[in-house]
Amino acid sequence: MDHYRLVERAIKYGILFVVLAFTAFFLFEVLTKRRIHPFQYTLVGVALCLFYLALLALSEVVGFGPAYLAGAAVATLLVGFYCAGFLGGAGRGLLVSAGLAAVYGFLYIVLMLQDYSLVAGTVGLFAVLFLLMLATRRVDWYARDQEKG
Repeated sequence: MDHYRLVERAIKYGILFVVLAFTAFFLFEVLTKRRIHPFQYTLVGVALCLFYLALLALSEVVGFGPAYLAGAAVATLLVGFYCAGFLGGAGRGLLVSAGLAAVYGFLYIVLMLQDYSLVAGTVGLFAVLFLLMLATRRVDWYARDQEKG
């Protein structure tokens, strides 16, 4: 499969990727009661979107694998560094970086599987949904809404 096709397949996962990242930030807000401004969400979203531009641009020059690694590394470091500042420390920034690296790694594996990518992606999404359910099963959503009022 040529690099344009692989980039196209990666972009198809783009919206899901950004939604997962924003879900993680929202979950952080809920569980730690630390607020994240919409502008901070926006900057993180822009950094995640630039990964796809870097992937396309670099894959034309160095091939898909190295372009993917470079784009993912830059986006992960950029978001991790930024998050360390507004999430309250380097440890949280490293945690965000580790999570992004895991998601980028999983996406790369799904892209390389070709014949089994849909199955692997679906299994991965069920795993993420399970983790979200596990993390939020004791959250009192009504109490959270009343705190804002």
